[in-house]
Amino acid sequence: MSAPSYHDTLFRHARSHNGWTGEPIPDATLRELYELMKWGPTSVNCSPARFVFVRTPQAKERLKEALSPGNVDKAMSAPVVAIIGYDSRFYEQLPRLFPHNPGVKAWFEGEAKAAFAQTTALRNSSLQGGYLIAAARALGLDCGPMSGFDNAKVDAAFFAGTAVKSNFICALGHGDPARLHERGPRLAFEEACTLA
Repeated sequence: MSAPSYHDTLFRHARSHNGWTGEPIPDATLRELYELMKWGPTSVNCSPARFVFVRTPQAKERLKEALSPGNVDKAMSAPVVAIIGYDSRFYEQLPRLFPHNPGVKAWFEGEAKAAFAQTTALRNSSLQGGYLIAAARALGLDCGPMSGFDNAKVDAAFFAGTAVKSNFICALGHGDPARLHERGPRLAFEEACTLA
C-alpha cells in the first residue's frame, strides 16, 4: 500500500463510527489486532494495557449496565467492544519486559511511588489504546472510542479481584457510513503547535 493511501486509511479518511453493518469480527482477527498493536512503544516497555474484547451477548449485558445512555446503542450494536484497561501492578512484569535494567521494577514499587506508577500506567495504556485504534484501522476495521461509562462498574464487572482498572472503551466493527455525523473540525497547526 502506498504511503499516501496508508495515511488516509489510518487518519484522513478514518472516522469515529456510531453505527455498524453487523458484519462479525472473528476471534482470529482480534488476535491479529493484538499481535500488531503490541509492538507500539511504551516507556521502559512497561506495556500496562490489558484488553477485554466484549463480544458475547452475556458480556455485553454486563457492560451495558455501566454505559452512559448516549453510548448504549453505539456499543451494544457493535460486534465487539474493547475495554482498554491498565494493570496497576504492571511493574511486576518489568524484569522480563525490560531486562536491560534489572532494577527497573524498584522505580515503581512501594507506597511512595504509587502516584508515579499510576500516572505511568494510565499514560502508557492510553498510548496502547491509540495503537489499538491505528492497528484496527490498518486491518480494515472501524472504531468508536468512548469514555462515557462508569469505570467502577466496568472494573467490578470485568476486573474484580485483579489489579486492572479500566481506562476507556472502543467499539470495533465495520462502520455504517449512513450513521456518521458530519466530520468535526480540527485545530490548525498554529493553534495547537509551537516551534521552540
